[in-house]
Amino acid sequence: MFETIHVDTDARGVARLTLNRPEKHNAMSGQMISELTQVAAELGGDDSVRVVVLAATGKSFCAGGDLGWMKAQMGMDGPTRDMEARKLATMLGALNSLPKPLIGEVHGNAFGGGVGLACVCDTVIGAQSAKFGLTETRLGLIPATIGPYVLARMGEGRARRVFMSARLFDAAEAVDLGILYRAVPDAALGDAVEAEVRPYLSCAPGAVAAAKALARELGKGITQADVEQSIRSLAERWQSDEAAEGIGAFFDKRKARWMP
Repeated sequence: MFETIHVDTDARGVARLTLNRPEKHNAMSGQMISELTQVAAELGGDDSVRVVVLAATGKSFCAGGDLGWMKAQMGMDGPTRDMEARKLATMLGALNSLPKPLIGEVHGNAFGGGVGLACVCDTVIGAQSAKFGLTETRLGLIPATIGPYVLARMGEGRARRVFMSARLFDAAEAVDLGILYRAVPDAALGDAVEAEVRPYLSCAPGAVAAAKALARELGKGITQADVEQSIRSLAERWQSDEAAEGIGAFFDKRKARWMP
């Protein structure tokens, strides 16, 4: 049914949602964005699903947005760019508001939108060898549509340590920043995620959904105005000269003009 993701639900009602573009380091294409939006609605409406684990195949959790998809936005008119940015924002919102516990299992690299995916999870366990980075500014872009979720997770002060510099950081710093709940030895990742899943299976599903909704409401961390601003910011950045230079340099296998 899906081409870029895989979903498998066990007898307990634990759904494993797996990003499945390993050859592209699970970079989010337009198709993956659409499929994630669709599966969020399906899992959210399935009473047999108790918990969702977000994981990935291959060497990376998620390398961010697919640069081919981003490059295509540059040749589009303004309304079309806005529409594409909205698709990404809608997907993130759908996962963030999923009425089931969403547990992230992160290994390898989580860059850009990969950090965003981690930040829409309720809790995230990462492998100690994992690497993270909000790498958008290196390409002349900004962490726009993921921004509300990253800021909600880290807080402004901590986010500003990594939001603009594109520097990579390790799992220990990801714990300090609040992206990860815990970092564990790579071989223990599956068991650590299972330990997070198990308590939910003793809880009333409706109560879990209501408690999650209440936490989101009381947290007041993300407003629709924030989301709309992030959409506008991404669409504007896609049409900038810096984005054209940064993404062009990536495909040309050369340094962008601002790089030493």
